[in-house]
Amino acid sequence: MNNEIEICSFGSTPELFVEYTKRSAPFTMENDHYHDYYEIYYMLSGQRIYFIKDRSYSIEQGDLVFIYKHELHKTMQTGSGAHERLIFHFNDAKLQGLAGKHTELLSAPFKQQSHIIRLPRQEQLALEQLMRRLVSEIKEEPAGYELFPPYALTGLLLTAARYIEQHDPAPIQHATPMHAKISEVIRHINAHFAEPLRLGGLAEHFFISPYYLSRMFKDVTGFTFSDYVILTRIKEAQRLLRESDSSITEISAAVGFDNFSHFGKTFKKITRDSPRGYRKQYKGI
Repeated sequence: MNNEIEICSFGSTPELFVEYTKRSAPFTMENDHYHDYYEIYYMLSGQRIYFIKDRSYSIEQGDLVFIYKHELHKTMQTGSGAHERLIFHFNDAKLQGLAGKHTELLSAPFKQQSHIIRLPRQEQLALEQLMRRLVSEIKEEPAGYELFPPYALTGLLLTAARYIEQHDPAPIQHATPMHAKISEVIRHINAHFAEPLRLGGLAEHFFISPYYLSRMFKDVTGFTFSDYVILTRIKEAQRLLRESDSSITEISAAVGFDNFSHFGKTFKKITRDSPRGYRKQYKGI
């Protein structure tokens, strides 16, 4: 199979970045991924599996995926793998600049329980027309094309916000009972990451064999069990470094590391910064 890739983009992260990608072959994100800005993922065609926070979703054409700041997420292939998607990255300053007094309204899609909005067909077609126009503007760069991405983002957010204001979110079911079980496991990890966590102990707690839990965890989430635990701990350490005055030693222990040196090395490997450097970036201390 030819692995043809078409990519075009506009702007820069984190203020406003838009990227269109079309792939003809299977693809799974290599990096375990979270960031301190908002992300919207729009499925123009094809299908994907999207893991976000504590569960996996089956994404199809027309679906909107809303990822809040600092939420762990990863996309994986399903079916033929061929797909088109648009992503938007933007920060609080950009959202406030676009929305003004309506910032709370336009941020609502990021605060709902489900990360997915599946619009009715008529709204889907209208939004697809807007997104296709956006791709054309970015590719062809006609006079004033820079004005279109903020306009398209505002239209997308307004469409989604009005929809969830007027409708109860449609239930999106787990693909299989095992997907539901892995979500239970993940919620347990998210609640108990500061405690010692071992694959064998967790398998016993959930009445699953360790081998089967390890294999299904990777298949459903895209992460290994150990990688997910470490990323969850480091993500929480980042939050504490930003939001608390606890010492770095105290934070290391609070997120489940029993070795301070190991915490520092792991933190730097994942974030490419030391805990002290990360805190200084956010708090200036």
